[in-house]
Amino acid sequence: MYPPSRAPRHQRSPALPSPSMEGTRPAPKRWSRYLYRVVAAEASRLTRWYDRVIQWAPASHDPGLLLDAIDAPAKSVAQDEGALPDLSGERDRRTALLLNGNFNYLLDIQSELARLKPKLSRTSRLVVVLYNPYLRWLYSLADLLGLRDSPPTVTFLTRADLHNVARLAGFEVVRLRPAGYSPIWLFGLGHLVNWWMPVVPGLRWTSFVVVAVLRPVIPEAQRPSLSVVIPARNEKGNIENALQRMPDLGAGRVQVVFVEGHSTDGTWPEIQRVAAAYADRFEILAMQQTGKGKCDAVRLGFEHCTGDVLTILDADLTMPPELLGRFYDAYCGGFADFVNGSRLLYPMEGEAMRFLNRLGNVFFAKALSFVLGNRLSDSLCGTKLVARHDHARFVAWRQDFGDFDPFGDYELLFPASILGLGIVDVPIRYRARTYGSTQIHRFRHGWQLLEMTFSGLFRVRVGPWKLGRPVAPRHDAITP
Repeated sequence: MYPPSRAPRHQRSPALPSPSMEGTRPAPKRWSRYLYRVVAAEASRLTRWYDRVIQWAPASHDPGLLLDAIDAPAKSVAQDEGALPDLSGERDRRTALLLNGNFNYLLDIQSELARLKPKLSRTSRLVVVLYNPYLRWLYSLADLLGLRDSPPTVTFLTRADLHNVARLAGFEVVRLRPAGYSPIWLFGLGHLVNWWMPVVPGLRWTSFVVVAVLRPVIPEAQRPSLSVVIPARNEKGNIENALQRMPDLGAGRVQVVFVEGHSTDGTWPEIQRVAAAYADRFEILAMQQTGKGKCDAVRLGFEHCTGDVLTILDADLTMPPELLGRFYDAYCGGFADFVNGSRLLYPMEGEAMRFLNRLGNVFFAKALSFVLGNRLSDSLCGTKLVARHDHARFVAWRQDFGDFDPFGDYELLFPASILGLGIVDVPIRYRARTYGSTQIHRFRHGWQLLEMTFSGLFRVRVGPWKLGRPVAPRHDAITP
């Protein structure tokens, strides 16, 4: 195996700098420092929630400004394969490998990805900075005028190319973010352009670079333990059915956490009775919430979960408990690190969802897909599944973003997208209630969801407004 700068000739560009140049790094152009900060701010949306960032095999012309400006708890450089730690054993930690322009100087990207993958775990991510293929002419002109410090770029990938090469090497592209439309501040006008252009259809792909996040597709070697949170308010008639109908999931251990919320129909005594009756089949924990609402109940339940993987089963059982295995199997199979239910594919049973509610669900699925850049067929299905260590990151993210989600769906979907977990939808047939009545206030709750969607538009879809601190150029060699 070879690092990019020492790869066999058929795998590398003849324009790659010689290893002998690695001891000296040219000072970057003054204007490029601002552009580095813009790109770093975009990458930092993910990396600040990871445990560390490792820049993989930086080229000799890389001044290190991008890594310096990225926000992360820990940062280091692996100049070659020998310096790259083996990440394959990581389960609860997340490491991001930064590849700054590497793909644009390679003649065999698939081979590079294939040799990196054995050193990665399913929690690892590649953060890849790519030059815009539609601006190839501009890069050539900049090279001709001597405006760039790097050698001529030889490989440009379109989005289709990137998805295809990643898939062939066993990766999935889980996030694509254009960054850097104006290379200069220009009294704030350039910064305004960099902030707003990611929202503009069509023109959003005219940025200088794209920040891509690649997820290695790695199934679980052992099936993890599972915690199922069941929030319940006035659902006495469904409590026992939730456990009776729950299938054998093949997990080493299944914990069920009931969270009762100020019921008036005897739900709490029923939970206590059922917990005792089914103690030989499940590890059951029952508690009562002091706050109000499903979101508060789910948060309380997640705080007390001990399983490796967490999921939600609404006590109304409109999402059949028999289908929980599909969510769990999708996670174990490595299809995604966040599994989202979708109720809108199949015909619904009876009056499971009223017409206006269905219209609202379709609207919010489309709106959130636009805001996040991930295609979601349903954003408000109550059943979702995520690893417990990732949910801890979600909690930290929520404290930074804001706390006004009535159901708890958005505060799971937003960070799942931003952290590059990879999201897969599991279609289910939505069933009609057999007990109780809906507790959704469609207009009041719909307005709250609309507020959160607009908040996401201005804080997630647009480019980052706040940049990291200005960084000085580095001239010394970067060593592991």
